[in-house]
Amino acid sequence: MRISFISLLLILVSHSAYSAAKIQHWQTAQGSPVFFVQTPGLPMVDIQVVFDAGSARDSSKQGIAALTSALLDAGAGEWSADEIAQRFESVGAQFNAGASRDMASVSLRSLTQEKLFKKALQTMQMILTKPSFNEADFQREKSRTLAGLKHREESPGALAKIEYFKVLYKEHPYAHPTSGNIKTVSSLSAEDLRAFYKQYYVASNAKVVIVGDIDKRQAMQTAQFLVDGLAIGTKAEPLPEAPEPTKGITKHIKFPSTQTHVLTGLVGMHRKDKDYLNLYVGNHILGGSGLVSQLFKQVREERGLAYSAYSYFSPLLRNGPFTMGLQTRNDQTAQAVEVMQNTLKDFVENGPTEEALIAAKKNITGGFAMRFDTNSKLISYVSMIGFYQLPLDYLDTFQTRVNAVTVASIKDAFSRRVKPEFINTITVGGG
Repeated sequence: MRISFISLLLILVSHSAYSAAKIQHWQTAQGSPVFFVQTPGLPMVDIQVVFDAGSARDSSKQGIAALTSALLDAGAGEWSADEIAQRFESVGAQFNAGASRDMASVSLRSLTQEKLFKKALQTMQMILTKPSFNEADFQREKSRTLAGLKHREESPGALAKIEYFKVLYKEHPYAHPTSGNIKTVSSLSAEDLRAFYKQYYVASNAKVVIVGDIDKRQAMQTAQFLVDGLAIGTKAEPLPEAPEPTKGITKHIKFPSTQTHVLTGLVGMHRKDKDYLNLYVGNHILGGSGLVSQLFKQVREERGLAYSAYSYFSPLLRNGPFTMGLQTRNDQTAQAVEVMQNTLKDFVENGPTEEALIAAKKNITGGFAMRFDTNSKLISYVSMIGFYQLPLDYLDTFQTRVNAVTVASIKDAFSRRVKPEFINTITVGGG
């Protein structure tokens, strides 16, 4: 019932409260950066502690970051997984942990009433600082992970994505899937997870993000309390630069299906990239705006080759991929790929029309405030700003910077960064 109450409160909050999110910033005594946005009026708080401990830190033990994250709340201190869940449930709080390629995070959503908040925060701190990684819990989660990895082998879409990253990133830490693979996960031990946690879940490698109806004094106490039990440790070493696109390859993987999954693209941009907005706005026109994008028009509307066609940039700490994708009948695969690549080539050579750019800007900026109109949405943005070290006024200036993009600047960025001759194409399906 209490969790439902929190959900109701989230629905009721007005987006006007976030029209100009003021991010306050300081460091804990251990040096962990803290990012805080006060959002009065809604008696709740969202907290994230983010670590540079994503799958890019797996090294040869692929899957260890994801498995470590999954085991955090399976037992901590003297509490079992059931006891931890009961503690959160008893105060109407929600807890989550997860890992992506760049980062791992633990998240808490709690009501701000002192008694409820204190218990939720104490539970989160215990999970952060004293996870048990006991053998029984480890074996259970490992078995669950392996079952998921085996199921993944039956998905042509998943196989296409795995091969796509492997082709783009070669030996780079981004090359392997976040959850690892059957061979590497099978070889992991509970002691491996303890070692990974000890190295990366430290104050020097953490950032604390708080959004909610508490004041700065409470936020400072909260952040300090969360990291007090962590070892100071050292910050993770910088990741190597992603490989530069050189030549494109085409690879087909046979799979017994009537449809073929297609992923095509190359290594693109990072979060602080100087070309970020030109590539972002340009891609909105090319394939990121759904039914009105150029890819959708050429592939779906004019030729009926696929239900949808799309493109996107995935900016990371290092250059993430630029990807175009679709799913089509086996006998139409070659034609669909050709249409996608010709559409990209035309866009790179000629850029968008002025009319298309105006429409894209209106679409991007018109709905921008709604992207962070709740605490849960806002904390995702603030975590991104903090982790990738973006300017604290990023949200305030975003619309102005989007409106400064021109047809010429989009064409220039795409011509330098998205070269059709370097495009890699992965297809998985029959035929």
